[in-house]
Amino acid sequence: MTHQWSRRRRRLLQALAAGTALTALPVSWGRASPSPITRRSPTGGSGIPAVGLGTWITFNVGDNQRLLDSCANVMKAFFDGGGTVIDSSPMYGSSQNTVGYGLDKLDARDRVFAADKVWTRDGDATRRQQRESADLWRVKQFDLLQVHNLVSWREHLDTLKAMKEEGAVGSIGITTSHGRRHRELEQIMASEPIDFVQLTYNPVDREAEERLLPLAREKGIGVIVNRPFRQGALTERLAKEPLPDWAADVGANSWAQLILKFILAHPAVTCAIPATTRVDHVRENLAAAQAPLPDDDLRERISDTIRSL
Repeated sequence: MTHQWSRRRRRLLQALAAGTALTALPVSWGRASPSPITRRSPTGGSGIPAVGLGTWITFNVGDNQRLLDSCANVMKAFFDGGGTVIDSSPMYGSSQNTVGYGLDKLDARDRVFAADKVWTRDGDATRRQQRESADLWRVKQFDLLQVHNLVSWREHLDTLKAMKEEGAVGSIGITTSHGRRHRELEQIMASEPIDFVQLTYNPVDREAEERLLPLAREKGIGVIVNRPFRQGALTERLAKEPLPDWAADVGANSWAQLILKFILAHPAVTCAIPATTRVDHVRENLAAAQAPLPDDDLRERISDTIRSL
């Protein structure tokens, strides 16, 4: 664990603790806004809401009861706002257990699209780790199981394909982040029968536009976008800058919403998964998944503006 990661996690946990009063709302909340737009799932069904919930760092709260309850409140606001996709990983410390705690407390197993990952160099441990993760989530099986950051991907993917055939998992995929290993990911997308890829994409990190996003459209592969705010660094940098007047043209009331609308306007994107510790940010993120979305010209203006600040 790096010192930088430790500092960032410490700040996020402090923010989560400070926001407990804000998030400690009654369980009878109503929806704060219309349901988010949905995108087609590669494996069928009624579609996937275009904004999900990530859990990296933010849900790694150990056994602190107050923070567990605060995360459950975040999940409650997410579900009440029409969200379904929650993404986690064995890599994310106690985040899987935090999700399971929230699903138990909210009795929300029928409301979640459960997306998790396989993260081990032991290529024979796919099924064992899947069972361990499902136990932490308190679910019978996952809607989506992904190979995390391409670790031992050949062995894991062979097992995941068999599990999908058996009906033990709904969809399978591969993930990467921080713009890493795009060439290898492209080769996998071109040659393997996967349902989803997960990658980093935002107005500053646009490398995926060159080959990965067009290939996903061509092959009918769903795209889940991680690090939409660069783990908070992007929105933190923009916080002191005034939001352009033209952001109102697409109904964006904050930089976070403008960034999400930029991402969701790309026709290859299925879902973005920002992580947060706060109920108001969950609602803000979900509200970004509403029409109108920016056209190509406005997307370029969004990217140019953010890059220049």
